[in-house]
Amino acid sequence: MAVRYVQSCRLPTPFGVFDMHGFEETDTGKEHLALTLGALDSDAPMLARTHSECLTGDALYSMRCDCGYQLEEALRSIAREGRGILMYLRQEGRGIGLLNKIRAYRLQDEGADTVEANEQLGFAADLRDYSMCRDMLGHLGIRSLRLMTNNPRKVQALEELGITIAERVPLHAGRNPHNESYLATKQSKLGHWLETHQDDDPDASL
Repeated sequence: MAVRYVQSCRLPTPFGVFDMHGFEETDTGKEHLALTLGALDSDAPMLARTHSECLTGDALYSMRCDCGYQLEEALRSIAREGRGILMYLRQEGRGIGLLNKIRAYRLQDEGADTVEANEQLGFAADLRDYSMCRDMLGHLGIRSLRLMTNNPRKVQALEELGITIAERVPLHAGRNPHNESYLATKQSKLGHWLETHQDDDPDASL
């Protein structure tokens, strides 16, 4: 999936002042963002997060997932580090889209887990594509990542694209009674590394 660079600007946030870079898929016109902080031309591996859009979690404070919590913790971690990148990818609901995500949530309300709900709708458990990251990182001159993720498939997908993952950095945030089943399914069916920490605070990012 090829993307072209469009434009950059400054983006003040509660965590720090980032540079925001816009990219567009050449075939579909779908838009993606990268937020960067600090020097991009260093050879040192860069703290990084690839974050797939989750409107319900990122913007509407949903506690059904941990997405919004992870987004905020990633930005907070980059700000503490003083250097990093967050790639915000427009692929809602693991790639099934917002309205199908609502349909999947309804099936979960009726007893399906997150993987079963996708499959009942005729989708694979995870349709996300990370190939746009290669062009985004190439444009910005970033060669090596310290990737914040709990998802082994994401690490593998990026490495298969030729992106160097120097380190996998755990990212735990937002565990709460509403997403216990969701997290358990990610661990048991999708292989996520979900080490628990006593200092996890589901309200820390709200």
